[in-house]
Amino acid sequence: MALGGGPALVLLPGFMADASLWDDMREALEGFGPVLHGELGQDDSIVGMAQRVLASTPCPSFVLIGFSMGGYVAREVARMAPERVAALVLVATSARGDTPEQERRKQAGAGGAATLAFRGLSRAAIASSLHPDRAGDEAMIARVRSMGERLGRDVFLRQSMLARIGDADRLGEIRCPTLVVAAAQDRLRSLEEAAELRDGIPGAEMRIVDPSGHMVPLENPRMLAATVLSWLRTLPSLGGPEAVRSTAGG
Repeated sequence: MALGGGPALVLLPGFMADASLWDDMREALEGFGPVLHGELGQDDSIVGMAQRVLASTPCPSFVLIGFSMGGYVAREVARMAPERVAALVLVATSARGDTPEQERRKQAGAGGAATLAFRGLSRAAIASSLHPDRAGDEAMIARVRSMGERLGRDVFLRQSMLARIGDADRLGEIRCPTLVVAAAQDRLRSLEEAAELRDGIPGAEMRIVDPSGHMVPLENPRMLAATVLSWLRTLPSLGGPEAVRSTAGG
């Protein structure tokens, strides 16, 4: 058990990202509870990914943190097994489905990867996911690309062809405490999309990490970890101060 003694935190990465996405946050998160990682590389649907997360997570109840594509999976998990998800954190994600242009770009990328040697995401794609000031940060670009290289072409093809169907009409089914985290300079997911999640999920709260582009766990891990942990520690259901006061008062 980690020093914090809280429930397990199950972390879900985004498109072509692996568990190393969270490396800079791991120590801080382990101060709250054990850290586990969901596997999103083996399935070709959001539902399939959610089912695998549930089947592979040993603890009966956990906090679920989903980044970008992982946010779609996290919401599906919360709907499938509401009794197991104690709290939900959605980072740099959306309830919107893919636009026709997004679908076209994904299919074109998958077509190229099927015939060419796969060397991870392109430099241009990675740069567009970062804060504008980091567009030329070669170390950061290499770090993002290395995750894609480790996952490989097969995962790229599966995730590129994945249908991201909007679930705005199902957000009201999520009943656990929920925090929506947006990045102030995210060029892939807008603040408006984050607000749609906050407004659609009953009782959800929203925080903004500034500065950061889309890759928040890499770009501003300290602020993201502090934002998530400060919110989790307020939840009575997780032993926050309101629960303590209630117990002390009899």
